[in-house]
Amino acid sequence: MTPPRSSSRPHAAKSKAVSLPLPSYAQLSDADEAALSALFRKGTPANTLRAWERDLAYIAAWKMAVFGRPLTWPEEEAVALRFILHHAQDLTETPGPAQDAALELITIGLRRELTAPAPATLDRRIASWQAFHRMRNLPSPFSAPLVSQARQKSRRANARPRVPKSARPITRDVLTTLLATCDDSHRGIRDRAMLTLAFASGGRRRSEVTALNVEDVTLSDFAEKGLVWLRLLETKTTRPGDAPRLPLKGPAARALVHWLETAELKKGPLFRPVSKSDRPLPRRLAPDALRVILRHRLALAGLPHDYATPHGLRAGFLTQAALDGAPLAAAMKLSLHKSAIQAQKYYADVEITDNPATDLLGS
Repeated sequence: MTPPRSSSRPHAAKSKAVSLPLPSYAQLSDADEAALSALFRKGTPANTLRAWERDLAYIAAWKMAVFGRPLTWPEEEAVALRFILHHAQDLTETPGPAQDAALELITIGLRRELTAPAPATLDRRIASWQAFHRMRNLPSPFSAPLVSQARQKSRRANARPRVPKSARPITRDVLTTLLATCDDSHRGIRDRAMLTLAFASGGRRRSEVTALNVEDVTLSDFAEKGLVWLRLLETKTTRPGDAPRLPLKGPAARALVHWLETAELKKGPLFRPVSKSDRPLPRRLAPDALRVILRHRLALAGLPHDYATPHGLRAGFLTQAALDGAPLAAAMKLSLHKSAIQAQKYYADVEITDNPATDLLGS
């Protein structure tokens, strides 16, 4: 596919779909080029593709607003450096080209405010820009020494305290409170199954939960051992070739089997919308459905809607594992964290007085 053609009007990036700059080589036939582009799309997770499209729309609109011309491949080092400089400062009281461009991006809905974006946001957009260059087998301007150093300085200058993805972890006691709001309607049975599965299977991400199919559930060990197996075809840290199988036991296993039996599901999406007449529908829930369901259950439990987010289930699983004295390595086998350093952060957040290591000599 060819690079996006930016209009002279910045809002063009918002008003129409932006084509990803997928591989395009003069020496390839049209058929081979189309096959290569299709391979890139098929081999890239849907969430990544959506993020790339958003980042490309932003980058293209920013360059048009600042330079009055579309992106080029490879991009100039001066453009990359200007991009970093424009996003390394608070523009609220800084009139000039950077503020003018930011205001245009705000007007078309691609930027929210004039303050400097979080370093993680800038890093993600730069990473996307670099990925677009790799797709076309081109060098990235962000690899230039001066540009690379400017990026490092910007990251340090705008460093912020780590903000958890969820205001609070949904530990076992909080989850129990939420489950108490689930009645015996199809909606209540589904929500109980979703919440317990997301927690007990290692703190699954919301997209992983809604992506599950009935075919990903194995019940052969349930009658004898009370054990249900889940197959995750693709997660943030795994790929279809090494799809993990995760166990569900106890209340989580029973809740899932109850949902399957009550909804009479044989194949297709595991978790589905429920109609106003309390009838399960054949289509899949939206990827963000777990957030909506969680807010609903928080409200019914008398808790603020922003008490926790779906990531609180993931944080809650690891926090509860730490509180119960489960080894970090054992928890990671379920959470599927690749980095012990990342998973350890949840263990470190546990109050020191609640750490089981403080009771090694007994009471």
